[in-house]
Amino acid sequence: MPLKLLINGSNGRMGRMLVACAAEDPALEIAATVDAGDDFAAALARSDAVIDFSHADVTASVATACAAAGKVLVIGTTGHDDATRAAIARAAEKIPTVFAPNFSVGVNTLFWLTRQAARILGPDFDLEVVEMHHRLKKDAPSGTARRLAEILAEAAGLTYENDVRHGREGMVGARTPREIGLHAIRGGDVVGDHTVIFAANGERVELTHKASSRETFARGALRAAKWASGKPPGLYDMENVLGLPAA
Repeated sequence: MPLKLLINGSNGRMGRMLVACAAEDPALEIAATVDAGDDFAAALARSDAVIDFSHADVTASVATACAAAGKVLVIGTTGHDDATRAAIARAAEKIPTVFAPNFSVGVNTLFWLTRQAARILGPDFDLEVVEMHHRLKKDAPSGTARRLAEILAEAAGLTYENDVRHGREGMVGARTPREIGLHAIRGGDVVGDHTVIFAANGERVELTHKASSRETFARGALRAAKWASGKPPGLYDMENVLGLPAA
């Protein structure tokens, strides 16, 4: 039997793309589509799994409801605060939950490559992340850029909270050895560009991913829902879904 999906945030750009891509997959069935003002609880009862691309403000309530109902949850929203992340972690104790800042296969390969490069290149290289998205994107930095900075911090023995610098302005002084620069650019209809820069004296390494269509994110999220169905409770990401080797 096909996996019955609830698409939360179905009127958004990603929601519409998810519905279109799911319609092409015989292993999936759209059981319900929900947006602001719709009856989420009634739709949840008809579904096996929820893919949430709505808004960070409702993620905690969605996660709590899915956990209570025993439904698979795939979270594609970004911009969560610490309290929401804690709610996601609590839900994952009861249900399989795939929580990823980006569902693109290419971006998750970028995550893996960034971790490897940071470990190989070591402390002699300065670390910077630059991201660009369309003018309508509300959160900054993007969830993907944040995750890239987190990976760099983990590899360098630093922390996101203490060592990431969001842009620079004025007489800020020379760059410190511990900081990770993070820069957000907004304009036009850019789907999503991310570059990780490793800069040392005499050489520079750059890892870049550019998305030209939201279809790659939608197909990744659908893949995640199918993968998570039948998995034990836990908090998973797309590197788990793709079976990328541990770094």
